[in-house]
Amino acid sequence: MIFASDNWSGASERVVAALAEAARKGGPAYGADDFTKAVEKRFAELFEHEVTVFLVASGTFANLLSLSAYARPGGIVLAHREAHINVDETGGTEFMTGGSKIQALDAEQGKILPEALAAALARTSHGYHSGQLTTLSLTQLTELGAAYTIDEVAALAGMAKRAGLAVHMDGSRFANAVAALDVSPAAMTWRAGVDVLSFGGTKNGCLAAEAVVFFDPRQARDAGYVRQRAGQGFSKNWFIAAQLEAYLKDGHWLSLARHANAMGSRLATALRGSKRARLAFEPAANEIFAIMESGLEEKLSKAGAAFYPWDPECLPVAERPGAGEIMVRLLTSWQTTAAEVERFAELVG
Repeated sequence: MIFASDNWSGASERVVAALAEAARKGGPAYGADDFTKAVEKRFAELFEHEVTVFLVASGTFANLLSLSAYARPGGIVLAHREAHINVDETGGTEFMTGGSKIQALDAEQGKILPEALAAALARTSHGYHSGQLTTLSLTQLTELGAAYTIDEVAALAGMAKRAGLAVHMDGSRFANAVAALDVSPAAMTWRAGVDVLSFGGTKNGCLAAEAVVFFDPRQARDAGYVRQRAGQGFSKNWFIAAQLEAYLKDGHWLSLARHANAMGSRLATALRGSKRARLAFEPAANEIFAIMESGLEEKLSKAGAAFYPWDPECLPVAERPGAGEIMVRLLTSWQTTAAEVERFAELVG
């Protein structure tokens, strides 16, 4: 019963087969190979738009490369408090962007509130002393299991654009969001005002494959140099390209995400019916947060369930765990089975 993270899942057989084919074929180095050319074309078709794509090996670096394109002296990136770039990337944004500061905004289930963004944009400037706003970063799905609707993305992006900011989307679980909302990738991104997307594959069936997708090639002018200087310009780029080509072909990426989401829905149903646990949030896809009786987590762990405890400060005060309760995070993946969920449901009663 692996619910610790979708990072714990293996790799899709289609992706592994494509990787084996790439290993047999090889090709010209540093992105001049047929696999890379094919996947770049695939991304343009997927997003119905001219794009510039940079393949990288981790979601953290995808975020850093994305944000570095808009960095300026004294730069400020707006993001929600639980954003991965703010709490899980060891100051990577600050490091890669020449010292840009992340300003954390209030959010509900990880979704930035329009009034919080408006307040940040309207804050009185102290000239050179206060720095300059450069980028709004939105996470899709959020780290607390919510999905921004297209209208919500467009509203926030519109506010940011009118203030002269670029818009970045951290899409480590972009597939789960697109599948859950049943929308097109184009509608969720550039048509809603997103400038650059960190497109995730690793959590959803790839081995180590992410992409940075710029929807205006002019904004990607320096990205190739930054990637190379940071050691992510792979000579055998085809190994990442082959994974993503197989991942995207015939909608495989969405099939994997739909399965993960379906298992998340089953898990949420089990928690709704439990007398010893309850949902902390209503989930949009495959990220489930629950509050359970203290001691139940030990029983679950001894039975083979893997999951993470979670800081309840992300909840409104009135909704936080009471005495004798704890909060946990559970994640389903493309590899989660119905049997795992059923066994977990039996244990939480």
